[in-house]
Amino acid sequence: MTLRERKKLRTRAAISEAAISLFIEHGFDQVSITQVAEAADVSRRTLFAYFPTKEDLVVHRFADHEDEPARVVRARPAGQSPLTALREHYLDALHAQDPMTGLTDVPEVLHLYDLLRSTPQLMARMLQFNETSETQLAAALHETADTAELPARLAAAQIVSVQWTLSIANYDRALAGARADDAYPAAAAAANQAFDLLAGGLGGLWPSTPLP
Repeated sequence: MTLRERKKLRTRAAISEAAISLFIEHGFDQVSITQVAEAADVSRRTLFAYFPTKEDLVVHRFADHEDEPARVVRARPAGQSPLTALREHYLDALHAQDPMTGLTDVPEVLHLYDLLRSTPQLMARMLQFNETSETQLAAALHETADTAELPARLAAAQIVSVQWTLSIANYDRALAGARADDAYPAAAAAANQAFDLLAGGLGGLWPSTPLP
């Protein structure tokens, strides 16, 4: 990575950190783009070069996870069903207390989640995030698991929705005061139940590979 690229990454991170800190302290609607730019010591023009919309200042934190289900399906071992790969990946993430599962004690992550849940504009963007995740997962299912386009789309919609629902439930428990270690057994049981239900409905799409 060049010096210029490293500088751009530092600037992007500084802008986002300044924005999220202000949003958490004062509220998303109460903070202007000008205030964010001033806090990050950049111009409005520079800010918009990195983040085209105000919502992007927050939602970009999840960008690396947008294509995660699709990557898991594409990278699965030969002979493993997509649903098994996704199930194992989610359970591994739970065990590691990955913030995207909602099972976390990190205050900054919980503050960010609370900001999302309390801001309609940000929740709307997260729905777009999930739609993109569904589209990419459907493509991966179609291309690597010999799944017809419509069943792939329907399966992807169910899988992404289930994972989102599980994570939301875990975040809600964390905000209610549950410690991640204490909440883990219930979170893992819920995840297994959810994937069992998915297997009951989607198992016929990949009959050559046994599902749990």
